[in-house]
Amino acid sequence: MRNQVKRQDGKLKVFCCNLASSKMSVISELPLWQNGTMPTEVFSPASLRRALVIKLRHHGDVLLATPVISTLQSLAPQCEIDALVYADTAPMLDGHPALAQLHLIDRDWKRQGMASQAAAEWRLIRELRARRYDLVVHLSVHTRGAWLVRLLRPRWSVAPKFREGFWTNSFTHLYPAQSDPQRHTVDTNLDSLRALGLDPAAEDVHVVLVPGAKAEERVVELMAQHGLQADGFIHVHPASRWSFKCWPADQVAELCDALAAKKWPIVITSAPDANEKALIADILAIRTKSAVTCPRSGIPGTQSEPAPARCVPVGTFRETINLSGELSLKELAALTARAKLFVGVDSAPMHIAAAMGTPVVAIFGPSGDREWGPWGNAGKTLHRVVASTTHPCRPCGMAGCNDSKVSDCLTTLPVAQVLAACEELLPRTAPATLSSAEAET
Repeated sequence: MRNQVKRQDGKLKVFCCNLASSKMSVISELPLWQNGTMPTEVFSPASLRRALVIKLRHHGDVLLATPVISTLQSLAPQCEIDALVYADTAPMLDGHPALAQLHLIDRDWKRQGMASQAAAEWRLIRELRARRYDLVVHLSVHTRGAWLVRLLRPRWSVAPKFREGFWTNSFTHLYPAQSDPQRHTVDTNLDSLRALGLDPAAEDVHVVLVPGAKAEERVVELMAQHGLQADGFIHVHPASRWSFKCWPADQVAELCDALAAKKWPIVITSAPDANEKALIADILAIRTKSAVTCPRSGIPGTQSEPAPARCVPVGTFRETINLSGELSLKELAALTARAKLFVGVDSAPMHIAAAMGTPVVAIFGPSGDREWGPWGNAGKTLHRVVASTTHPCRPCGMAGCNDSKVSDCLTTLPVAQVLAACEELLPRTAPATLSSAEAET
């Protein structure tokens, strides 16, 4: 493999570990976060022509990396910014106004055989090399990022501190850590730019997701079918791919009953995953059962059978509009942008709702809300985090208590505590809108 890269501007002819000092300005005393094992050219945002931001993680992680893109564009407006993510997380960045190109890695490549995977990887390398990046920003500790930097040979590269040796020697700059339980992930990601000497401005630090015209049109049609109006419904997304982050079905159902009693239509969603849809089915079954009333007197229960433990007052029950498994991530964003309130757990849809500017009630269990809570523009978007006040062990970061997949801090979280948070963000009276079922009666 060649160790030389030609530059169109003629300023840099060779980029390798033996760079001639006459061709670059070398920092003699390096800050702790900077790689001291190789000479480093003074970083200059004005010199950037193209940059690559790499985030090889899950949907929420990718979305929370968007402030890096927006900030970099603001500080170096002449620079073309590309991103590299897993293909399944592409909807988080597709259409971002600051992106020039979006490059994808398909997780299925490795299942297609060695020859197919090698061909796909080589195509990606050729595409990336053709862009001749001046800067690579790697926002995780995925080893692929170190290999890519060595193959692409940018003038500058930055990544979290991780391992000494191969990793450390791959990058020109390092920032303290990939994550910090006492700081929000957005701020930790922005440390990558601070390591380069850039100072993010508050007005640039916002999470951006663009639903797109196709998703917007579909959601408008769905809302019309169900008699919904913008700001006239509550969006509930109680599911997560991680069951230990979920609030139990009976508590979710009780919360929906309480919100419906205040005349708010409820729209409930989930991913197409079978386990998530099963949770939604349980919630809807509990809601329906609690709405049974005596056909003669209208009083919950019957004269021969005791009333259910939890009954909905006559005339207050509203059927939940169930869109579980029916929406793409882009459509989910378009829907939640039109909701008056989003209620959910620590998951990508919660971050999507915050990004769309919708007030969020986020229910947290073992994961840390300081690190992963809803991010909103200061003073513009109100959010509430609801977590147990009786479990000093949280956030523990475990997959349930002792990794049991069941989180006591969630199973015991009172409905009243979540409802109170919702009431703080909702107006006193719900808008006069009807669900499609009520409109037909």
